[in-house]
Amino acid sequence: MLHGNERIVKHKIGLLNLAEELSNVSRACKIMGLSRDTFYRYKAAVEDGGIDSLIDKSRRKPNVKNRVDELTEEAVVAYAIEQPAHGQVRASNELRKRGIFVSASGVRCVWLRHQLARFKDRLRALEVKMAEERLILTEAQVQALEKKKNDDLVSGEIETAHPGYLGSQDTFYVGTLKGVGRIYQQTFVDTYSKVAFAKLYTTKTPITSADLLNDRVLPFFEEQDLPMLRILTDRGTEYCGKPECHDYQLYLALNDIEHTKTKARSPQTNGICERFHKTVLQEFYQVTFRKKIYREIKELQIDLDEWLFFYNSERTHQGKMCCGRTPMQTLEEGKNMWKDKNLN
Repeated sequence: MLHGNERIVKHKIGLLNLAEELSNVSRACKIMGLSRDTFYRYKAAVEDGGIDSLIDKSRRKPNVKNRVDELTEEAVVAYAIEQPAHGQVRASNELRKRGIFVSASGVRCVWLRHQLARFKDRLRALEVKMAEERLILTEAQVQALEKKKNDDLVSGEIETAHPGYLGSQDTFYVGTLKGVGRIYQQTFVDTYSKVAFAKLYTTKTPITSADLLNDRVLPFFEEQDLPMLRILTDRGTEYCGKPECHDYQLYLALNDIEHTKTKARSPQTNGICERFHKTVLQEFYQVTFRKKIYREIKELQIDLDEWLFFYNSERTHQGKMCCGRTPMQTLEEGKNMWKDKNLN
C-alpha cells in the first residue's frame, strides 16, 4: 500500500513520462486531466531539485509567537514525566508554584508536540527514561504505574487462555421493587469470550451464588464441551467462608473448580464483572425501568434473559479477545484453543 505522498509523486512522474513517450505535451496533459502550466511546473521542479521536489509540502506554518519559550517547554515535559498522573490543570497549577507560568491549554499544547497528551504516553516516557538513566522511582511515580496496572485490569486486561479458563463472578444490587423488596443480580462472565450469565434474587447468600453456577453456567459449559477450571470472586460473605460449611465453596470443591479471590480492598481486580455491570445498568435497567413497571421478579428476569441473549449473540464487543465479534462467536473460535491445550 502506497503512502499518500508516494501516490502523488507517482502520479506526477506519470505525467512527465507520458509526455515523453507521446512526444506531445498537450496530448499527455489532456489524457491526465492536467494543464500545460502544471506540466512545466513539475518539469522545472524535477530539473532543479530532483524527484523529491515533487513531494507536497505542508503550507501550515506554526505560529512561533504563540509558543512558550524553550525553558518553559522543557519544564512542562520534565514535569509530565515526574508526575505522569497529573492532568493539564494540575500540572499548570503545580508549575506556577515553581515560578513557571503556563496555562492548562499551554501545557496540553506542549504535551501534544511531545506525544505526552495521554496518561499512558506519559507513563511510557517515564519507563523509557527510567531504563535509560536507571532512575529510582518516586512514590508518586510508583503509584502512577500501579494505577495503570489497575486500569488495565478494569478494562479486562487479565490473564486468560481459552473459554472456561477463568470465570469472573460478582453480585450487583439492582434496586428495590415495590411488593418484592431488594433485588440482587448474580453475575458470571467468562473472561476470555465475555459470554455473560445473570440471575435475579431477593437475597445475596452463598446458596444463591452457587445456584447461578448450577442453574446457568456449568450446564452451558458442559453443553459446549468446555471445562470450567477457575472462578474469580471478591471476598464477600456470599463467596468466602469456612470451606467445610460454606455452600458456595463446597459447590466449587464438588465440581473441582479452583477458587481465586481478588486482592483485599481492590474491587478493580474483578474489573470484567464491574464493566459488565456498567453495561447492563446503562443498556438494560435504566432503559427498561422507564418503559415498564415490574410487579414480580420473574417478569424482570424474562426481560433480562432476552437482553442477555442479545448481549451474547448479537452485540459486538471491542475487547482484547472479541475484536468486533460477539461473545458467542469468540467462544466458538476459542474452542479450538482448548482442544490444542487439552492433553487428554
